[in-house]
This record gives sequence, structure tokens and C-alpha cells, in this order.
Amino acid sequence: MPRPQRHVFVCSQQRPPTHPRGSCAATGASAVLQAFWAEQQKRQAYDTVGVTYSGCLGPCDGGPNVLVHPDNVLYRGVAAADVAEIFERHLVGGEIVERLRADAAVW
Repeated sequence: MPRPQRHVFVCSQQRPPTHPRGSCAATGASAVLQAFWAEQQKRQAYDTVGVTYSGCLGPCDGGPNVLVHPDNVLYRGVAAADVAEIFERHLVGGEIVERLRADAAVW
């Protein structure tokens, strides 16, 4: 398999419900991950876009968090409904989806 042009990491960190930092798993990360895999399959983008679940990416209070490498862009509060837009605009078109991008103070 060739190295993908971009790689998406979806935080799937799971913590107890009472943990003060919260977790991306508790805010819908599984649905976001499944949506990225479905979009990758629909577009047959296996050679150009990698999709991997990950542990904690840092700013847990705004999850689910999605990191796009090598662009070093962190998206926060991503919902499954946002995935097609991220895929089309950023992963295919190279345009960052600013409305979901983490503030500079966070990332």
C-alpha cells in the first residue's frame, strides 16, 4: 500500500463519565470514525487518505477531535455529518474547514 497523502486520526479516547477532562468517545467519536471509514470506502480513497482511530489528542473538552496529518490541522467538535465536508474540502481539495478548526490557543 502506498503512503497516503493525508492521514486522519480520530480521537477515540474513553474515560469514565465522571472524569474531569471528559472524552471524545463520550461525545460521538465512534460515529465520526465510522463516517470517515465509510467516506473513504465510498470514494475508494485507500491510497490517498489514511483513517485511524487514536488515543487522546489533547483538548478533550471540545471533542470529538480529528487531526489531519501532515497538515497539522486539528478539528474540534466534529460530528458524523461534518465528515463529507472535511473529506471533500480538506482531504481532497486541500482547503481547511475553518468553522471546525481548533483555535490557535488550543492547538
